[in-house]
Amino acid sequence: GVHLAGSPGKQVQLIEKAARKVARLMIAAAQHGEADPCIAPLRHDKRFDVPEWQQWPYNLIYQNFLLTQQWWYNATNDVDGMSRRDEQAVSFATRQILDMMSPANGLWTNPEVLAKTVQEGGANLVRGAQYLAQDWERAISGEPPVGAEDYQPGRDVAVTPGKIIFRSHLLELIQYAPQTEAVTSEPILIVPAWIMKYYILDLSAHNSLVRYLVSQGFTVFMISWRNPDAGDRDLGMDDYLAAVGEALDAVGGVVPETPVHAVGYCLGGTLLSIKAAQMAREQDDRLKTLTLLATQVDFEDPGELQLFTSESQVSFLEHIMWDQGYLDTKQMAGAFQLLRSTDLIWSRYVHEYLMGGRQDMFDLMAWNADATRLPYRMHSEYLRRLYLNNELSQGQYKVNGRPVAITDISAPVFCVSTTGDHVAPWQSVYKLHILSDTDITFVLTSGGHNAGIVSPPGHAGRTYQISTVAHNAKYVAPEDWRAQTPQQDGSWWSEFVTWLRAQSSATGKPPSMGGAESATATLDDAPGSYVFQR
Repeated sequence: GVHLAGSPGKQVQLIEKAARKVARLMIAAAQHGEADPCIAPLRHDKRFDVPEWQQWPYNLIYQNFLLTQQWWYNATNDVDGMSRRDEQAVSFATRQILDMMSPANGLWTNPEVLAKTVQEGGANLVRGAQYLAQDWERAISGEPPVGAEDYQPGRDVAVTPGKIIFRSHLLELIQYAPQTEAVTSEPILIVPAWIMKYYILDLSAHNSLVRYLVSQGFTVFMISWRNPDAGDRDLGMDDYLAAVGEALDAVGGVVPETPVHAVGYCLGGTLLSIKAAQMAREQDDRLKTLTLLATQVDFEDPGELQLFTSESQVSFLEHIMWDQGYLDTKQMAGAFQLLRSTDLIWSRYVHEYLMGGRQDMFDLMAWNADATRLPYRMHSEYLRRLYLNNELSQGQYKVNGRPVAITDISAPVFCVSTTGDHVAPWQSVYKLHILSDTDITFVLTSGGHNAGIVSPPGHAGRTYQISTVAHNAKYVAPEDWRAQTPQQDGSWWSEFVTWLRAQSSATGKPPSMGGAESATATLDDAPGSYVFQR
């Protein structure tokens, strides 16, 4: 191992010296099949997992790459005189270059690709060339990626039975049909992010969070956001907050005089947090609990996404949105792909164009073909008031002309973050402990922004950490919390159900669909019509 101490310049010198020594030892030992790795990939880096990488000369190639990657990380971080934002920008740029130059991306430097090519006599490269031409043709013609046809709402995804019980200009509200004879008295209302289709939480039967909750005896409601067009350019945050209020009113019509378990995912969680703070300010006690999934309420350090939200970039986006009235899905897909270039760009390049296979659509559907447009005013307010000015965490965010405060929320909170989240880094999500004045059950689970949340029981390799902190307990720093909280195998979903039941009052007969005994109280079958808008 390399012990790093002293100034950043000294650290770089130490790494250079160690790298030269390691290279000499590796060349001598690897030729005799005796080389052990001197540097391990990061936990989420799966590029060099296959055994072939441990054979000469590929072990030397990938170890040299990892050492180079470590050198550049140390050279671009903790630099005296540079702001953290500038460091992140330089580090991000160098990482993009390094990811592009990874030996895993080359035909002659990737042993797995070479073995595949020999095995198939080059047929994999022919298929890869055909896939590349097909994808290019679809991209320039504006068609969705290959495989999108396998994710049709109501057929392949969003298949949990239910009814549309309310529709407004901004949303449709789904009430899911009960699957148990008795249900928990308090219903669940889920507020998804407005930049993606809701069915990220209702995928196929085996990995649908909605279906899981319904099967556990909960009455579940889901918001399905409308895809805005140019005529919606003046819709802002207040309009979306009012829409959440309309959804709560509709739930109250089905389950009257009963508090609600509110659940928000990603930006939907941020929106729900603002709504909960507004309700607390106005002494509206309709929220029994608040659950936040991969959600930030403090944007001081939102990770590398802030590299795309500077003053100049927000102004540039505003000019684009002003002309067309909204931000298109293709205009934000590239930023999210760059944040995870290893997984979303280069692993796909290797798997499809070199190996000749087709990759699962899960992540692509979540951030590209699955996304919705953003109204001009809404997106501008969100970026400026939250990302640039961080108004919510400072008690300066105004709803209906008056500021709201997270500290006003008294409902118990269940907060979930993921170790590999590049959109809402878990340390940033953890800041809720500083801002809130209520009991928080915090979960840190393995996986990324989507896969960590869509983590059904039985999914191999999943782990999580969980603890509950009382509102009057002393603050524990995030890394200290992680070090002292036991890691458990499995899915956090079962913990969520246990927590919800502990926060609920009783069980009883399921409410009727739409709040009346007659089917006329419903408007349409789930998944409704808004989910099909492109």
